[in-house]
Amino acid sequence: MTTTQVVAAPRQRPLPPATGRAGFADALRSEFTKIRSTRSTYWTLLALIVITVGIGAIASYGAASHASTIDRASFDATQLSLGGLYVGQLVIAVLGALTITSEYSTGMIRTSLAVQPRRGTLFAAKAIVFAVVSLVTGLVASFLSFFIGQAILSSHHLNVTLSQPNVLRAVIGGALFLTACGMLAYGLGAILRHTAGAIAAAIGLLFVLSVLVNFLPGTWQDNVNKWMPAIAGSQVWITKAGSGVHQFSAWPGFAVLAGYAAIAIVAGLVLFRTRDV
Repeated sequence: MTTTQVVAAPRQRPLPPATGRAGFADALRSEFTKIRSTRSTYWTLLALIVITVGIGAIASYGAASHASTIDRASFDATQLSLGGLYVGQLVIAVLGALTITSEYSTGMIRTSLAVQPRRGTLFAAKAIVFAVVSLVTGLVASFLSFFIGQAILSSHHLNVTLSQPNVLRAVIGGALFLTACGMLAYGLGAILRHTAGAIAAAIGLLFVLSVLVNFLPGTWQDNVNKWMPAIAGSQVWITKAGSGVHQFSAWPGFAVLAGYAAIAIVAGLVLFRTRDV
């Protein structure tokens, strides 16, 4: 006669309680993963640094080669070494637009909204992650441009240091300038939902308008120039008042650029929350 042995089933741990919808911290982690896992992000940011530093170095070398003809009283060594920001703004604008328009072009925006149905939370998370990435990259590009440029200029004693008046503000301001340009493009991307259109609109506002103003009568230029987003914003990385005597000073000028970006972002948020995908 055999004895049947009963083996007790192992106790299963209870499942953790449901935590509800994804929160803001989850949205931030998700957006950081997206931007970090996209290969084009790294290439674009690397291009931004290389272009900004490279143009600044070339400009500094050119100035050093003609040091004897330079008026040292009005020469702005900091602005010269940061001159690559004029092109860098266009690079960061491309990435700013792609941050939101790429999800529309691939249809991933539906998946993102399924995971995080609170549109305001999703929009804010995207904006914050992109702003932080832009600021960090901008700081790297600005400080590298400054140090390399000043090293080149030092051979003719044209260089400045971070401890001199307005210099540190200008270098940090260069990073803030890039961030604001990127956020302007991000807002335009949310408004237009089309990559090519958003990039074209951003370049038009930041670059083309600044060129077209030069064709206005001189008296008009004085009043219109300072309200152009890129021209106003660039005052934050200038340390000496030159020919632009009719421009805003550093922080008011940056506030004009930031105002353009804020308007675009608010309009983009309103449309993002009210339009169908």
